Parts: sequence; C-alpha cells; structure tokens
Amino acid sequence: MRAIPRLLVSSVVRGSQQGDSHGGVYLVDIDAQSCEQVLDWNTGEIDFGGRGGDRGLRGIVIIGEEVFLAASDELFVFDRAFRLRASYRNPYLKHAHEMWVHGGKLYVTSTGFDALLRMDLATRRFDLGISLSVAGAAVNASAFDPHASAGPAPVNQLHINNVHADDQGIHVSGRNLPALIRITRTSVGPVAVLPRGTHNARPFRGGVLFNDTDNDAVVWARPDARVAIPTPRYDASALARTGEDEFGIARQGFGRGLCVLSDTLVAAGSSPTTVAVHDLDAGRQVAAINVTMDVRNAAHGLAVWPF
Repeated sequence: MRAIPRLLVSSVVRGSQQGDSHGGVYLVDIDAQSCEQVLDWNTGEIDFGGRGGDRGLRGIVIIGEEVFLAASDELFVFDRAFRLRASYRNPYLKHAHEMWVHGGKLYVTSTGFDALLRMDLATRRFDLGISLSVAGAAVNASAFDPHASAGPAPVNQLHINNVHADDQGIHVSGRNLPALIRITRTSVGPVAVLPRGTHNARPFRGGVLFNDTDNDAVVWARPDARVAIPTPRYDASALARTGEDEFGIARQGFGRGLCVLSDTLVAAGSSPTTVAVHDLDAGRQVAAINVTMDVRNAAHGLAVWPF
C-alpha cells in the first residue's frame, strides 16, 4: 500500500521575465522520489504588473475525471491526460488563488476583488459572488450577482488567498486578514486568530491549520496547543537563479500550498518548489521531494492525485 499518495502540484515563478516559463504543474511521487511536469505555463499574454500578477497556475481541484486549475483571470478544466476541455471567465475573477469544492459548488478566491466566486458544477455557471471588507474590527461579507455590472470595484486590500467550505460554512483567509473568517447564512465572524501573511488556513481537528508564510512554518494551532514545523531550507550555494528577480520577492522557505493526507499527515509546499510531508502528531517532517532548485519557482496548489 502506498504510504504517501501521488500529488499534483502547481507552481508560480516569482519575478519571472517575459519569455521565461512562469511555472507549471507537476505530478510528484514522494515514495518513489520521482517528478513529471505535465503542464508548462508559458504565454506572451501576461500582465507583469503587481506582485505575482498573472504568472503561473495556482489553485487545483480534482472532481471526478476533471482537473480544475485556476490562472489569474481564467479557470481551466483538463482531463486526466491534461488535455484542455473547457475554460471559464468572469468579470469579477482576477488574481485567482486557491479553490475548494463542496456540495456541488466550486469556490474560487478572486484576490483582485477581495472576493469569492461560486460556480454551480451542474450548470458550469458562476451563481454567486461574495465581497469582503473590513470596518474597524468587523469583517463584512456582501453577496453580489457575478453577472451584474454593478458589482464590487477591483481592490486587493485583504489579499484573500484561501477558501475552505464545509457543512459549518465558508471559511476565508488572506495575507492581510488577522483571522480565519467563517461565513454562514446568518453570520460572519472570526473562528481563529491568524498571524499576518498566512496562506491555506482551514479548520482542522479542533483548531486551525495554515502556512505561516512570514515565519517559514506549517502551523496547527489549537486552544490548548500549537505545533509549528519549519519549511525545508537548503544551503544558499545550492540555489539556482538567485539575483534574477527584479521585484526582489523570490526567496527560499516561502511556504504556500497545503493538502491534508490523513488525520496526522499533511503535505505542504514551499520554495524553491518542494513538497514536504509533515506528521503533525509527531511535530516533524517525515518525507520530502524537491522539484527544482530555482529559488523563484514557488509551489502554489496541492491536491491528491486519485488516478
């Protein structure tokens, strides 16, 4: 029996130049220590403005035989052989990050609008938008029609980068949100405190699990305990493409991308693109695979490959 399932991993090349590859999608087998690049995101139609911008493929959701991959302003659907089958756009989808599926709905973070978009998977139509804002200590969530012209203005103050939906509600987090926010039909409010700069925050085993990106650690925080496991690091002499990032944002140890494998094991991504498996009960890393030593190449989305 396979100890660690194969994983699909997306990456973004931070600070890449026009004509370069801007990331890709990899099928990794940590048990076998093997890696296959299945998609290379390389296009001349890339907006280079802003941090991250349109570079690379990001969130991953696998539904049945289909692989959903988020780019900045477009949602792509591939079959299991990575042949493009469909793509979807919306005026309120910009700088998409992570995605989640629950109850026949696909939730996508639209970071460039401080918003979420929801797609009905039966009709493949965006049927709900949720705009988030902060007023003092309160977080507000407002529904909008993603097909109406009178929707939210483009704004990226909260840097919404993750969504996790379950029977308890829709959970939202972002780099500039100090808490994991739960949205239900009747309420909006924090369920766990988060440090600034987090990625991939979600409820987990009575607490919250997240990438504490600014402090280079995967964290599982509960009311009575806290586990923090450092992201992998390499000798500086082993890193490639250092000094080639004109924006000065590429660095090793940048943690982003989480995938729960069991009640104990979680896979986490970091830069240069590496996938590490952590045992949360033991509080340590138990396995890892390095995809590239290009320090600009940063993991983004992670998903179990079920085929």
